[in-house]
Amino acid sequence: MNLISLEVIVPIIALIGVLVLVLPGFIQTNYNLKILIKNLSIWIVVIAIILIFIYFIL
Repeated sequence: MNLISLEVIVPIIALIGVLVLVLPGFIQTNYNLKILIKNLSIWIVVIAIILIFIYFIL
């Protein structure tokens, strides 16, 4: 049981780490609110697909 929770927690931590590294440049380049919301929604979809893949396939 402990191993399964680590298999889920570690990718989530890695994704949060990537988000922390990318977020400052992402916000700086998305000066317009409309562009920011569009790009943020794309990021949310990509992260959701990755998490679903990790959870159900792996």
